[in-house]
Amino acid sequence: MTEEKWGQLRNRLLKTVGQNNFTTWIEPLEFDTVDGGVAVFKVPTNFMGNYVSQNFADLILHELTMSGEPVQRLAFRVAANSPARPAEPAVAAGSFSGAQDDLAVMTAPAAAAGRDTLEALQAAPLDPRFTFDSFVVGKPNELAHAAARRVGEGGPVTFNPLVLYGGVGLGKTHLMHAIAWELKEKNPHLNVLYLSAEQFMYRFVQALRERKMMDFKHLFRSVDVLMVDDVQFIAGKDSTQEEFFHTFNALVDQNKQIIISADRAPGEIKDLEDRVKSRLQCGLVVDLHPTDYELRLGILQTKVQQQRETYPDLRIADGVLEFLAHRISTNVRVLEGALTRLFAFASLVGREIDMDLTQDCLADVLRASERKITVEEIQRKVSEYYNIRMSDIIGPKRLRSYARPRQVAMYLCKQLTSRSLPEIGRRFGGRDHTTVMHGVKRIEELKLTDGQIAEDVEMLRRSLEA
Repeated sequence: MTEEKWGQLRNRLLKTVGQNNFTTWIEPLEFDTVDGGVAVFKVPTNFMGNYVSQNFADLILHELTMSGEPVQRLAFRVAANSPARPAEPAVAAGSFSGAQDDLAVMTAPAAAAGRDTLEALQAAPLDPRFTFDSFVVGKPNELAHAAARRVGEGGPVTFNPLVLYGGVGLGKTHLMHAIAWELKEKNPHLNVLYLSAEQFMYRFVQALRERKMMDFKHLFRSVDVLMVDDVQFIAGKDSTQEEFFHTFNALVDQNKQIIISADRAPGEIKDLEDRVKSRLQCGLVVDLHPTDYELRLGILQTKVQQQRETYPDLRIADGVLEFLAHRISTNVRVLEGALTRLFAFASLVGREIDMDLTQDCLADVLRASERKITVEEIQRKVSEYYNIRMSDIIGPKRLRSYARPRQVAMYLCKQLTSRSLPEIGRRFGGRDHTTVMHGVKRIEELKLTDGQIAEDVEMLRRSLEA
């Protein structure tokens, strides 16, 4: 068979197996000879030869037969100029081309334990939106961001493992993806494996069932960087934890970087073995704290700029972002989702994003956020803060020492609850909604000119949201 004929056959194989499989398994094959009905190919490693023989031999044999070659079987020989030890898998070309990249594994699947393994690991592709450039940094996450940046630079391992932990929607997965993208950009040939703890367990169980543990070990112990998301998932799963522990040790012994995320500190994960906890705690453990108002506002402002690319003509009224940053305080994903919904809704109805539209569109989200803060709680906090009785805030007295705290309380009720102006008025001794509106507007004006009022409002808000 000529090289030209083999090139044509390779093109047909590319269409059949796909770009990633082709790049990893077919492209490295070097056609040698056809001898006595046996097509001989040179391969870089024994592992690759065994894998191609097991998974692609029938397909290659079929294509050879269809092209008229008198071949009954295939043989693979390690090329004479190949290194003595198995070559490290290389990064598959083009695996980071866009949002629907095929690989959640930033590594050539040459280390994979079979075609099913590869497909499973491709189920959660890296998100191109999750980069360091798009990560908004504030006091609650600045240490985690700095540590992730340091690991993303590559080079000598300074702390191993890096463990990022925190609640839902605080940016753990974003930082994990950002590290992976940064490593890929700085060193395209680095063998980086990113997957969830659930995927790790699934591959482990499948390897046991199919008696492919050696392939499994090869996959997970031949990487340069191992990234495991949501490690708390393996808690209570003894066999998986044992294999994870041995994989961890093998990589650390080779000075390979490990990056882990969890929903809580390793020492607080129930049913996680002590030896695994100890290993995770031997590196740098960083907490992503709940977001504060400033960070949430910064995130919203960044997301607004991104939304402008899709909705360039939409206007957003003053105060809306501040309102959302105050009200949706527990989860950044919910915050971002609320903004996305607002822009889409405003575009459909052709309206400006003002406070009325915001409260109408996000009524369910705001109700969920309101469960933590009630009008009564705000009234109590304000009365305690200004050292007056709660009855004086609600009552009819119009002395300045009572009127100003009352207006502050009305303002906070408008900002931190989803109650309407008439409802708020009824909670303040049956006052008219126009009185509430005047009070809210007055505090908004004073916040700009009176530093003490601005500080009082911020202190009270922080106390209520704590």
